[in-house]
Amino acid sequence: MQPQILVLKEGTDQSQGKPQLVSNINACQLVVDAVRTTLGPRGMDKLIVDHGGKAVISNDGATIMKLLDIVHPAAKTLVDIAKSQDAEVGDGTTSVVILAGEILKRLKPFVEEGVHPRIIVRAVRTASKLAVDKVKEMAVKVESKSPEEQRDLLQKCAVTAMSSKLIHQQKDHFSKMVVDAVLSLDAPLLPLDMIGIKKITGGALEDSFLVDGVAFKKAFSYAGFEMQPKSYDYCKIALLNIELELKAERDNAEVRVNNVLEYQKVVDAEWQILYEKLAALHASGANVVLSKLPIGDVATQYFADRDMFCAGRVPDEDIKRTQRACGGAVLSSTRDLNPDALGHCAQFTERQIGGERYNIFTGCPAAKTCTLILRGGAEQFLEETERSLHDAIMIVRRTIKNDAVVAGGGAIDMELSKHLRDYSKGIAGKEQLLIGAVARAFEAIPRQLCDNAGFDATNLLNKLRQKHHQGEIWYGVDIQKEDIEDNFVSCVWEPAIIKINAITAACEAASQILSIDETIKNVKSSGDMPAQGRGMGRPRMG
Repeated sequence: MQPQILVLKEGTDQSQGKPQLVSNINACQLVVDAVRTTLGPRGMDKLIVDHGGKAVISNDGATIMKLLDIVHPAAKTLVDIAKSQDAEVGDGTTSVVILAGEILKRLKPFVEEGVHPRIIVRAVRTASKLAVDKVKEMAVKVESKSPEEQRDLLQKCAVTAMSSKLIHQQKDHFSKMVVDAVLSLDAPLLPLDMIGIKKITGGALEDSFLVDGVAFKKAFSYAGFEMQPKSYDYCKIALLNIELELKAERDNAEVRVNNVLEYQKVVDAEWQILYEKLAALHASGANVVLSKLPIGDVATQYFADRDMFCAGRVPDEDIKRTQRACGGAVLSSTRDLNPDALGHCAQFTERQIGGERYNIFTGCPAAKTCTLILRGGAEQFLEETERSLHDAIMIVRRTIKNDAVVAGGGAIDMELSKHLRDYSKGIAGKEQLLIGAVARAFEAIPRQLCDNAGFDATNLLNKLRQKHHQGEIWYGVDIQKEDIEDNFVSCVWEPAIIKINAITAACEAASQILSIDETIKNVKSSGDMPAQGRGMGRPRMG
């Protein structure tokens, strides 16, 4: 008898070979099924409840994938590509997951029949390169001759991005807001963090508006606040990281004094320090004082008496955005306050929006910024609106940077499918079948669009195949008419970069999953847990 050789720790789970590969593909199918029905204008939403009981209603592929607690190691690859698509282009997260899942599904029979995974991976890589080259070749450069034409193009892309979201009823209202927001930023960087989004429950979605500057919620304020002016023209802004209030002594603080006069000196010194800070701020000529830390009642009254406005406990991101927009610096001391350290803006007002008071700075000279104020019923509804607008903002940014567009609604996918099918017929060997399988996988997007809208997918796909065979390259699914339509003429446009990124990411994920032939799961260590101690006063058992 040969002694058994143990290389891995006892209890380690080791699975390999063809069954392992098929099992990984099946796991990915389950993940795809979770987001499959959210694709397109008639897609359904998902309600996800986390460990803490917080409910999230979302249609955004990346959000759903993040919230699903996926533990299967191979299926996590799909979560990663959804995240990368979201970070890189912002939209098309559901499409990329469906495409990767469909490629795996179509190639699964070849794995089961014993085709070597390396041959399949090579075919997927070839198909990916061909598809990306075809998108680049077909993409239409939209020559923006005037700002009006460019705005029109951006609005069409924003409308396409929003048509599958919860706010598709108000897509015209929001597409104008999104385009105005992105065009108000500094080109060519278009920094995303200069667009603030504030959510205020109450009111209708149509009450949402765009502030051409910085806006944030009025912080907690003391008595005397109401006496302060609520608007200024051409104001100077002091941004602080200082606490302007008298501190209560710590519990263990000890001050030893011999007589009352000495105690009075200690108290006076504290007041003197505070008054010096306040006098320095008044002398600097600042009209508005904002601080990250609290501003007490004495300081609030002091500023009110001198017609100055103050707000304490302002969130860090709002202070930073105000600094970048209005100039100046965030000060940690009031000594040597020179005018250069103050920010400037053309107008400051405080406004009532719904149940909240908002401080609004407009006409900021240093950097261009804007704030979207969203109104709506429930909090979850507002969160989903914010996610939808994020996708649209990313699309508009991408379209400004890469002004090449393709037709959406499954049109580009059908054309890529036809292109790959035609190519596969011209090559011999196993690759012919494999590239043909990837070609069929591209039809998953238009098929899913039809399924989600309740149309006859087989019938519409047959019509689309016929049109694309006749050279009508931009024909796709028309959800409104329950038929097929030239989506380029219908202005269902999306940036070509979305498709290129989606194809590349989906093919990379499929290749990666296909090249795994063994999974080794280390046994969870149980001996590392600390021994449970007895509680105080608890008797020893047994």
